Amino acid sequence: MKSVIPNIIFLLLTLTGCGKRLKEQVSVSAQVNQLLEFSLDSYTSQSQSVISTSQSISMSKDLLYDKYTLKDVYPYGDTVRTIKWQAIRKCLFFIDNVDLSSSRWCILQNYKNLNTEAPLVKTFVRNEYSRISDTLGVERYQSVPLYIQSDTITPVRYGRDGTLCRYIKHKGDFCMIRPLTDTEDWLVPERYIKMLKKTPDLNHVIFVDRGNQNIATLERISKAEWKIRSVNPATTGRHAPPYAQETPLGTYLLQQKKEKMYFLKDGSMEMGGYAPYASRFTNGAYIHGVPVNAPATKMIEYSWSLGTVPRSHMCVRNATSHSKFIFDWAPLENSLVVVIE
Repeated sequence: MKSVIPNIIFLLLTLTGCGKRLKEQVSVSAQVNQLLEFSLDSYTSQSQSVISTSQSISMSKDLLYDKYTLKDVYPYGDTVRTIKWQAIRKCLFFIDNVDLSSSRWCILQNYKNLNTEAPLVKTFVRNEYSRISDTLGVERYQSVPLYIQSDTITPVRYGRDGTLCRYIKHKGDFCMIRPLTDTEDWLVPERYIKMLKKTPDLNHVIFVDRGNQNIATLERISKAEWKIRSVNPATTGRHAPPYAQETPLGTYLLQQKKEKMYFLKDGSMEMGGYAPYASRFTNGAYIHGVPVNAPATKMIEYSWSLGTVPRSHMCVRNATSHSKFIFDWAPLENSLVVVIE
């Protein structure tokens, strides 16, 4: 199993979108026909006995939220977009093969640097936002320092807030941990670790696709059997220094919920408004409903911008009723948010 896990995660996080512009001479209807092979029904496996390959994972639609539901393949402008069921299936295969009972589990946490700013890593860069990051692009702000066992003076990398980890043991003032989607053990100062009171079951998974601007929720019914609970348009974070950032790729544990997440206007301390039914998974990234800009106070159900292009500051915007569905449906510290592209 160890040999396939890195390949699964690498594919999951680097898979390019099927919704990119195709040759101009191909009509939208022809593109849709070409991509029908990606339809969920065309490759759903009926085998549920042994999880030997990703094709052993059963996924079927049993919607608990049925507004604004996207088809598996749908037109967008002069091209098409898809729900990346193949990538989703590979991730579910990985989750189903994780032995959760064999370890204690914890989360990396440093929201708003509340556990103190992480030290400088050995090799760092300053990005377009004038912020320090490691060479993998993970920013110092709100992150956790990761040390190798032979050097507990200077960290090598930063770990993202919200990362689910196996707890291995204490070593002095450090905890030895292994992130869920990593193959290496790291030492982390104890103050950045939150031990989970119970083993997460990870039966609720939310997939956010930055490339195609959609979101899907799935719930595990039994081993290798998953039900699709919703498939909706979404709007992720955009790259627009100095304030707006992309929603970070990765796998995170759902950490916090706020019925109203208040935000400030860019570059000021003035109240900008609130985002309804916000569920935080990493740093300041929330899954939330359509923002309500001050001085307005009434919730907005839907926005024309959902499912188009990245427009958010890092968060994942949804229809407000869909964000409330996630808010009610996904249990804290027991649900995964997976951001793919």
